[in-house]
Amino acid sequence: MLHLPTYKNTLAPYELRNNPLVPRTPQVALTRTAFAAAHIVSDPLAERDPWDRRPAVDWDATLQFRIGLWDQGLGLAEAMDTAQRGMGVDWDTAKELINRTMAAAKDHAMSPRVACGAGTDHIALEDLKSVAAIKGAYETQMSTIENAGGQVILMASRAFPAMNASSDEYHAVYRHLIDNAKDPVILHWLGDMFDPALSGYWGHRDVNSASDFVLGLIAENPGKVDGIKISLLDKAHEETFRARLPDGVRLYTGDDFNYADLIAGDGAHYSHALLGIFAAIAPAAAQALEAMSKEDMSTYHALLAPTVPLSREIFRAPTRFYKAGIAFLSWLNGSQSHFIMPAGFQTSRDITHYAEVFRLADQARLLCDPDLATHRMKLLLELHGIK
Repeated sequence: MLHLPTYKNTLAPYELRNNPLVPRTPQVALTRTAFAAAHIVSDPLAERDPWDRRPAVDWDATLQFRIGLWDQGLGLAEAMDTAQRGMGVDWDTAKELINRTMAAAKDHAMSPRVACGAGTDHIALEDLKSVAAIKGAYETQMSTIENAGGQVILMASRAFPAMNASSDEYHAVYRHLIDNAKDPVILHWLGDMFDPALSGYWGHRDVNSASDFVLGLIAENPGKVDGIKISLLDKAHEETFRARLPDGVRLYTGDDFNYADLIAGDGAHYSHALLGIFAAIAPAAAQALEAMSKEDMSTYHALLAPTVPLSREIFRAPTRFYKAGIAFLSWLNGSQSHFIMPAGFQTSRDITHYAEVFRLADQARLLCDPDLATHRMKLLLELHGIK
């Protein structure tokens, strides 16, 4: 029995259910493409000046976490915002992460799909004041990914809003990058709830005008666009948007509030997945997608429904701090030996949040070793003066 803090500023008893899902390999091919966006594991013994220098990475634990996702049939979205790009992780670290991950993927028996984030974050914003500069920055990172054998995700760049770019300037950059990419790319529309510096992306404050712009961009050369990840936490918008996509272009949901319904679809259209929450709920996500592939929708919903409250807690406002919940569950489940994040990011959430994540993870059957999880939750509580 644990006594956990609540949002009413009280302590409440909690008894674990002790019925975790067991991670396993899917028995059938999945009918949805599913990328889990993964975090990186710090090496706290090697970390020095965590706010001012490159983060020290525990490469063995970081890669083992990814292997665990692949073993369950999930693809990987690498070096994305879940890996703290621009929030403690610099491009040099991300580049090493991409190269190490792609080498590990090539050795994996399941030949997993890996898509990697290309952005402009190796160059300071004050030096990205033109179409040519932004284009060149993207090309540098795309080259690294393509040379390593990864698929390119064109991450949203803070450089566009910083220079108050027009839609014509967005078009000039993206048209060039899409048309000249080695393979079809995945576009990336990240809302300002995930990163306030991306407000007004695509050169439009109005979401409908932005949608018209990006749909037009895709329609000009749909053969070079695998899909688009949309993270606006707006279910109705995503449903309308995906119905307007050209045939063969996927909608990858980044909606960590409504993914279960969006992936299930409305009978005419459905979303694929590129989600940070899938790294935290991998056993439920993989086994739910397996059930869907067997046309067993009751099991699909039974597995995913309890994960939605958990995801909504992890991604609660301020949403950009969600990475802390992903790393917290990784620690509870033994995928890392500590709860330390690049730039001390674990301090972005409070103990009440972590207690609620613990409760909801247990109820979603996602504490794979309840005894270990309980022990580690007690340690965190004691650090906060709670015995």
